[in-house]
Amino acid sequence: MSSAAAVRPKLRSIAAAAALLAPWTAMGESSTADDRIAVSADGSTLTGTNGGAGASLGWLHNFDAASLAGVAVEYQDLSTARWTFGSVNGALTRGPDDQRYSVYGEAHEGAGDDGPRAFRYAIESVGVIGTYFHRFSAQLEDREINVDDIHGNLPKVGLSYLWGPHAMTSASYSYSVSGNLGTRLTAVRVDEYNATVNLLAGGAFGQASPIVLGIGPIPNQLVEVAPGHRLTEGYVGMSKPMPHLRSEVTIVADYQDVSGTKRVTLTLNYIFHVGHTGTAM
Repeated sequence: MSSAAAVRPKLRSIAAAAALLAPWTAMGESSTADDRIAVSADGSTLTGTNGGAGASLGWLHNFDAASLAGVAVEYQDLSTARWTFGSVNGALTRGPDDQRYSVYGEAHEGAGDDGPRAFRYAIESVGVIGTYFHRFSAQLEDREINVDDIHGNLPKVGLSYLWGPHAMTSASYSYSVSGNLGTRLTAVRVDEYNATVNLLAGGAFGQASPIVLGIGPIPNQLVEVAPGHRLTEGYVGMSKPMPHLRSEVTIVADYQDVSGTKRVTLTLNYIFHVGHTGTAM
């Protein structure tokens, strides 16, 4: 989802991995036009249930070093809930090398059910990232969420700093301003880039709706759909570029505790470069 600074693997699902590639253009450029196919699979455990699983398929196209677009489809199930959605996304970057701005947007639209009860799944976001002197990036984003009976707007501010060719730190804060999301969320992350493997680790804390975390509509008997859930999250992962196979593999383990309801997810992401392979991974 480019230079080492731009490698930021998707934590949730790889349908959204294509969408997450859009903001990466603010921190590094693709060298030329490129097509990528992203495939993912994940499995989860969830307190009091038999857990769940999911899969996704996405396509991302760089028109040039400063513009890209993608589409994807994803299926997820968790406990008694299941949902499917399609995604579209795009980004455009402008400005000189030492002061670049990327405008991006994404939309995820679909539906699902929790037993006999059907629900709509709709999440859209727009944002801008400014990158200065190839090291410091600032992000502003607004995300609108309408999933089941959870709805509202979730603005986010984020900062990232590339300390050198091998390390980057990031932090963000999200605060819901409408609806019943009830979210005040602080997140941090550290990335380490090496010649053969890239490592990542991070976490989040505060309060949030399960929908905001990508968990989906948890059955009400486990976590009531009300604002103010306490959240603790931690994750670790690694990505392995395989230039001889025109590919990259990412594995992420994610732990979330939402007011005592615990979820552990293992996600495998495979990206295949259909065309040009000059983009750094």
